[in-house]
This record gives sequence, structure tokens and C-alpha cells, in this order.
Amino acid sequence: MSSSLGESWTTENIDSAVALISQMAEELAFVVPDRDSGLLAINALTMDLEQLAELDGPTGFVAGVKVLRVWIDAILDGPVSFSADMIEKLGNWHGWMSSLLVALDQDVATPPLPADWSALLGGAPQAQATASQGSPSASAVVAPVAQPEEARPAASFVLDINADQELLREFFSESVELLQDIEQGVLVLEEKPGDKNTINSIFRAFHTFKGGAGFLHLAALGELAHELETLLDAVRKGELSINREIIDSILAGGDALKWFTREIGDQLDGVNPGAPISVPTQHILKRVRAALRGEAPAAAVAVAKAAEPVPPAVVAEVPAPSPLPAAAPAPVPVPVPVAAPAPVVPVAAPQPVATLVQVPVAKTAAPAVAAAAESAGAAEPAAKASREGGGSTGGFVKLDTEKLDSLVNLVGELVIAQSMVVQNPDVQSINSLQLLRCLRQLSRVTTELQRNAMSLRMVPIRNLFQKMGRLVRDLGVSQNKQVHLVLEGEDTELDRNIVEKMGDPLIHMIRNSVDHGLEGPDERVANGKPAMGTVRLSASHQRGGIVIRIQDDGRGLNTDRILAKAVERGLVRPNAGLSESEIHALIFLPGFSTAEAITDLSGRGVGMDVVLGNIESLRGKVEIESVFGKGTTFTILLPLTLAIIDGLLVAVGEDRYIIPTLSVRES
Repeated sequence: MSSSLGESWTTENIDSAVALISQMAEELAFVVPDRDSGLLAINALTMDLEQLAELDGPTGFVAGVKVLRVWIDAILDGPVSFSADMIEKLGNWHGWMSSLLVALDQDVATPPLPADWSALLGGAPQAQATASQGSPSASAVVAPVAQPEEARPAASFVLDINADQELLREFFSESVELLQDIEQGVLVLEEKPGDKNTINSIFRAFHTFKGGAGFLHLAALGELAHELETLLDAVRKGELSINREIIDSILAGGDALKWFTREIGDQLDGVNPGAPISVPTQHILKRVRAALRGEAPAAAVAVAKAAEPVPPAVVAEVPAPSPLPAAAPAPVPVPVPVAAPAPVVPVAAPQPVATLVQVPVAKTAAPAVAAAAESAGAAEPAAKASREGGGSTGGFVKLDTEKLDSLVNLVGELVIAQSMVVQNPDVQSINSLQLLRCLRQLSRVTTELQRNAMSLRMVPIRNLFQKMGRLVRDLGVSQNKQVHLVLEGEDTELDRNIVEKMGDPLIHMIRNSVDHGLEGPDERVANGKPAMGTVRLSASHQRGGIVIRIQDDGRGLNTDRILAKAVERGLVRPNAGLSESEIHALIFLPGFSTAEAITDLSGRGVGMDVVLGNIESLRGKVEIESVFGKGTTFTILLPLTLAIIDGLLVAVGEDRYIIPTLSVRES
């Protein structure tokens, strides 16, 4: 290979670059002047090229990719679409880059970067360079007039829902996934500050977010995402090291972007459409810029939430132990024979607001669909991992959950209709082997269809579990406790509706484990325990359903104190002779609390009864095991699905009853 290649570059890198350039040519061939067609796909390809350039790429290749980024950012940040002039420039860039890759492959002299392109990278003002490339109106966006943060109003914008509804829905769906991946990536950085792959994935996620915001002219989102991207870029280049202040700044910025995104989703669902969306971001921008300069923050600042209580994920600047260096200082009865399992469709649970879910599809899907899926997930490490982990036999498409629920309900009705036909006395009186074969075939097909329909509603519990990582992290910081969260069984699948409804109960129980269960570091060391407490969250298929366990190694439940408090409040009679498990169950009574003082997390006696009510509404139950001084384990038992279950038909006199097979011990 030529000496112009970087040490890490190989023929495989060149092949990858050639493949990306070929895809770029296909996208450019369909670009229409003065329209936005293909912009998101071209931006995704540009990010892939940037990732290649990061691998110690050849100087000419790196410079060419930087020029491409200047032009793409000009389109993304500006109020204009592709111009004829810009399309011509991109075509010339494609020809030049193709020649450069051929030269690299053949180990000959590479073509020089054109002089006018070099000027873009030579330190000229960004606005001036952008204007010279066919996007004059973008200069005001790229280089705004400097203004003190304190004097600038809260960032706000108004959505044009009528004109951009589909684009906004796609942006909302993609942003939710990007922000989840950013949050999980930052939590990884707390444990592994030098993980370059994680740093790069968070950087690309912010970059993708900025690109989508610029595409829809959401300047407030784009500005904040740009500053966070710049901070991550400095870390990538080795100019800054990950520390507590950088972690907190990224999380605070992510919270603000999450708030913006949630407001966009609400308006798309019909909540105050067209109303200005405003979130104070200047203090976050100031904090990010201070972190970029390596300065200490003036004071702890949390994201201000307009007209809503601050969620538990608010960042509080209380020192917490961490491997990082410290910074400065959410029936129709089936007529079947007795003792024969029959499918049952229970009363439908309330349907959630329509969202988008990903459903596996064959790889033979249309190229446009595959390209859109790749574009939407270009910077999603979790999504990418799941795609890679699933092998090469499947992909994903996005479906409205209302359509999915309608399909599952229709399959349930079909199963019931099939059972009614098979068990109809008139049909059973027909003595025909051919009819019997046909009915058996019908039963097999409907059973398989039922199984597949149920699987469509089954989703891994991973996303729900991973949200707890941020919660535990922030609770540990705010209470000055060292907490290690262990997640197990994240791939366990259960009904999507159950996953959605288990969010609040899990949050409350995790809060209790950290607040009530785990002791402070000094108390733990005095009791012969490690200073760092452990909360273990696990899920598995057991006992004919799903078992979720929340386990901590804290102080455990004090049965004497619980019983005394219950007697004091008149919840039980003195000398009631309750067993240990019955005493433990008292914590689920309304108004019960053993907290000495009311805090922002606990003490009002509101919560555990609601938790139990939510779980019982899902036909689940909770079991408690606790050893005082050792820790507590909450075991939640849930059904696999709320959609279709098997039942056993029994007759008592002239009445018939259907008992879920999960509730039958012996027959």
C-alpha cells in the first residue's frame, strides 16, 4: 500500500469507502433541485464516511470528507433545499473522491484537493465559507451574532404540523431512540471513561439529532445538539478527558432535548398543536461551553421543566464515588369439551396512545425500506447491536401500534370462531373423514397464527431495564450513596402492553431500594459490608409466566418496626399473630410508611399500594423475601401476555366456567 495511507487503513477500508461512494452516487442520481429528497440518506452516508476517516484515514480522504460535511451541514442548517449549484458540486466531489480511491487502491499519486475546497478548511469564517458554496441564506444560521446567554430568551420554536407531519413523526421516533442510546452510552462512560467506541457513538447520535433538527428548521434543538456534539468532539480528539462535569453536562443537555422531543410528540398527538415549544437552555449551553473550556461550573443546575414536575432523572451535583476523575472541586366463552384447553380472549385492556414499533421482516424487503431503516438507525448503537445479533436473516419496519393491536384482536376473534365451528353439534354430527381432516388442518393453521400474532406483541424488557440505570445513577448522586445496578435477563420477552404498564411500578420500587434499602457508605462499612451497595434487577421465564426480581443487599425490612407502625396507625390489631410474610405485606397498605421524614422520594405513604394495584391490574402478584440487615428481594409474577390465553372449560351444574390454564395445578 502507498505510504500515504494511515497505519490503520487497509484494503478493506478502501472497499468500504468505495461501497459508500457508490451508494452516494445512487442517492445523488435521484436528487431533485430545490427539494429535500435524499438529504437524510446522504447525511447518513456522510457519517459513515466520517467514521471511516476516523480510522487514521489518508490525508486526502479525510480532507474530502470534511469538505462534504461542510456542504451537507450548510443544507441541513439552512432554510433552503438542494440547489442546482450544490448538486453540481456534490457530483464533482463524487468524481474526485472516486479518483482518489482508485489511486489509493493502485498505489499511485492521489489527485490534489481543489483550491476552492481547501479554502473551506483553511480557517475562513464558517458563515463566509458556507455562503460561497451556494447556500447564502444559511450564514445567519451557522454564524449567529454573539449575544450573552443571560440576555437571550428561552429557546423556542413553532411546529408546522400541517406541512411537516410525516417528517416530524419520523424525527420524533428516531429522536426517542437516539436519546435512549445517548443516555445508555453516557452511563457506560461513567464505568469506562476511555471507551472510544462509546464516545464515537454518542458523538454520532448528537450529530444525527442535529441533522434532523436542521432539516426541519428546529433551530433551538440544533443549537443545543451542536454544542453537545462539539463537547464530544473535543473528547474524541483527546483535548478533554471524561470527568464528572462532562458527564453531567451531557445528561443535562440530553434531558433538555428529551423534553423538546416529548413536547413535539404531544403536539403530534393533538395536544395544543401549533403552540410555541419553549425550554430554557441557556444555562445548559453555558455549562457545556464551560466544560468545553475546562472550567468548573458556577453552581449545580438542573433542566427547567415548564409546567411539569422535574422527573427523577434530574442531575444533582452532589459528589458521588465513581471511577471517573472528579471534576473541578415509561370472554367470550369458547365451547370446547371439558378438560381440553381452549383459547380465550379476555376483555381488551385500554389501548395506549398510538406509537410506532419495530417488527421483524425478511431481508428481501424493498431497497428503499432497507435504506430508510439504516438511515434512521445510523447512530443507534443499541439498535445496531440488535440488528447484528439477529443475524442476516431479518430487518425491521415500523408499524403503528393500533394496527398491530387490531391484528392481534382479529386473530383472537378468528381463534374463537374456529373453536365454535369445530365444536358445533351440527358439524360434529357429520360423519366425514375428509371434513375431519379439513377441520384439523384449520385448527393447526389457527393455532400457528395465534402463536405468531402473540409473538408480534412480545418485546424484550431491555429498554425498560436500561432506563433504570439512569435512575439509579442520579439517586446515588443525590443521596451520596455508592450504588451498582446489575441487570440480568434483558432479552426476556413479554407483552408490549405489560412492559409499558410496568414502568412506573419498577421506578417506584427501585427508588425504594436505593432510598430505604441501601445504607450510606459509612454505615455499610461499619456493618462489615462493601461501601458500594448492589441493586440487582432480573427477568426470566418461570412458573408459566414472567418473573421480575428487584434485589438489594441493604438493611432489609424490620418486621418489628413495620408491625409497630401498623398497630400505631390502626391498620392491624395488637397481638394479631401475623406471620413474617403477612407483616411484610403490610407495606402495600394505603397510607403506610415507616420513613421518619418526608423527602422528595418517600415518606408520604403513597406509592406501594399503587404499585400493587398496577401489578394486580396486569393479573400479577408480588412476593417479598427479606432478612433484616442482609437485604430484600421483591418478586413480581406476571402473565406472558394480556392478548390471548389458554383456558380450561369446566361445568358446574348448568353453568360453565373458563379457568386460565396457568391457574390450574392438576387435572
